Amino acid sequence: MVGRIPVMDVHPVVDLGRLPSKATVGEPFPVSATIFREGHDRLGAEVVLTSPTGVRQPPVRMEKLADPVDRHRAWVTPDQPGAWTFEVQAWSDPVATWQHAAGVKIPAGIDVELMFTEGRLLLERVRAEVSDQADAAVIDGAIAAASDTARPAEARLAQLEADDVTAVLLAHPLRELLTVAGPYPAYADRQRALFGSWYEFFPRSEGATVDPKTGAVVSGTFATAAERLEGVAAMGFDVLYLPPIHPIGEVNRKGPNNTLTPGPDDPGSPWAIGSKDGGHDAIHPDLGTFADFDAFVARAGELGIEVALDLALQAAPDHPWVTTNPEWFTTRADGTIAYAENPPKKYQDIYPINFDNDPNGICREVLRVVKLWMKHGVRIFRVDNPHTKPLAFWEWLLREVRRTDPDVVFLSEAFTKPPMMHGLGSVGYHQSYTYFTWRVARWEIEEYLREVSSESDHVMRPNFFVNTPDILPEHLQYGGPPMFKIRAALAATSSPSWGVYAGYELYEHVAVRPGSEEYLDSEKYQIRIRDWEGAEAEGRSLAPYLTRLNEIRRAHPALQQLRNLTIHAADDENVLVFSKKADDDVVIVVLNLDPHGARETTVHLDMPALGLDWTDSFVVHDEITGADWTWAEHDYVRLDPHDEPAHVLTIRKA
Repeated sequence: MVGRIPVMDVHPVVDLGRLPSKATVGEPFPVSATIFREGHDRLGAEVVLTSPTGVRQPPVRMEKLADPVDRHRAWVTPDQPGAWTFEVQAWSDPVATWQHAAGVKIPAGIDVELMFTEGRLLLERVRAEVSDQADAAVIDGAIAAASDTARPAEARLAQLEADDVTAVLLAHPLRELLTVAGPYPAYADRQRALFGSWYEFFPRSEGATVDPKTGAVVSGTFATAAERLEGVAAMGFDVLYLPPIHPIGEVNRKGPNNTLTPGPDDPGSPWAIGSKDGGHDAIHPDLGTFADFDAFVARAGELGIEVALDLALQAAPDHPWVTTNPEWFTTRADGTIAYAENPPKKYQDIYPINFDNDPNGICREVLRVVKLWMKHGVRIFRVDNPHTKPLAFWEWLLREVRRTDPDVVFLSEAFTKPPMMHGLGSVGYHQSYTYFTWRVARWEIEEYLREVSSESDHVMRPNFFVNTPDILPEHLQYGGPPMFKIRAALAATSSPSWGVYAGYELYEHVAVRPGSEEYLDSEKYQIRIRDWEGAEAEGRSLAPYLTRLNEIRRAHPALQQLRNLTIHAADDENVLVFSKKADDDVVIVVLNLDPHGARETTVHLDMPALGLDWTDSFVVHDEITGADWTWAEHDYVRLDPHDEPAHVLTIRKA
């Protein structure tokens, strides 16, 4: 039923309020609503947060937006993790109604003393509710001015309209015809759900060696992979994502470059999970034991890194599930079990799960597997292809995990239609892979940044991976080292979470064939031995640049939030300009998107979005090069991608 003061189209509300909207401890999120009333009387509106412990927070006044009409908004910030709610409260505001009328009538000489009398009566009502002595003194002075008929009307009105009086009246509103909409749910996750720098490597490749006698590649182990952790930490990455570490199937095993003719020493794809050595609850014998894994996780923690583990709900043909629970798979008309396909791609080494025959059994087993790895220190899961499983299953699983372990974070690897991506976020996924990888032109980057920061932010948090073992985008194949810097700078500054797959810092860019996004000699199917130290020593590594980007991210709170992004203008369509602001921390990013040539142009800043007046000038500091310049609303830039394609600018404090 519509209230006396209509409050409509409240946002953020997910699934009519059945599911909570996304929030993060310490990150402001906007609450908006369309609020109006009949006639010309003024109204007021506030947002009231209630904490997970039931404590109502001080109300936050909503501001009326210029566009769209009658839209009001306030920014609120949860300060602890857990299930919050918010209400929108709207009321008839007699003080604001009087202020408007008095500002028109008294200068025109209409009903002057009557207006002052009505104002005095309203002020006396406010005074009765004010206990703060300073505020009370301001109201007492205003009451005296309204009552002092010996003073000129203009002087009396000026005192009633003074800034200090206005501020006290805003802080102590008179609420008539109060209407409350809500409560609506919002869940505040820990900061890692929003902010993190992810690095992906295959543990079997880290520390791998070549047998000098046979020439066979010997797998790395958790012990040898632990030696690489210091290098990952030194680059500033705080989440290490591991592909599946389980036994790999032998039936239909894939060889190099996804061939069907593996040799006896080919390791197979880690995503073809399960063999005689076990399934999702086991560790590949080449990598070590659970004790070795525990030591690896502990060492990562000492270095400030959280370990994220792949959760791939699929099975190799020789996975134990195929024998113990054949009903969990799809049997075709000829009696064979269907393998995974994404035409034209075929995955003969993988059986997808069928949730239709025994959903309860599958649910119990997956929860058991997840909790097993949680007991071994895993608090982040990167989930493979969640869009190929029922949404209802994920809602159940994520709710069960959150109920006992609300700090556990799930990243959705779902490159699919937006409704499914948003649906996965709505039912509990904390982050999602995105279409960032394929947004290259300025217009589509701007459009996508607006979408993820202010349109879908209530249901989906983005994680901008620049590459993955499956995705070597065309621009990295042909853009040369400048494009690697461009994409890293863009991902690291535009999204609070971003990711890099190992080899990016070595500019690995060769595809298996023209037109493909798959790597030549893909690490999915074979062990890759890389000379990290040699590349850095010879200046062939992007690691120092990635390190600097992560240092900047950690130093600037503005880069650790999602919803604070503003797009600015530039005359050159190859130059992208955006800013992020958190309180007095402001970062301006100017990026040349063309990897092949220098660009000179003028950028045009939205000064109020930076917290500045249109006529202000200010000093900016380039966090990458160390240079300083004096800027204003319109500024000349020249960016050469072969030197430095990006300005990452902070405003110098006066």
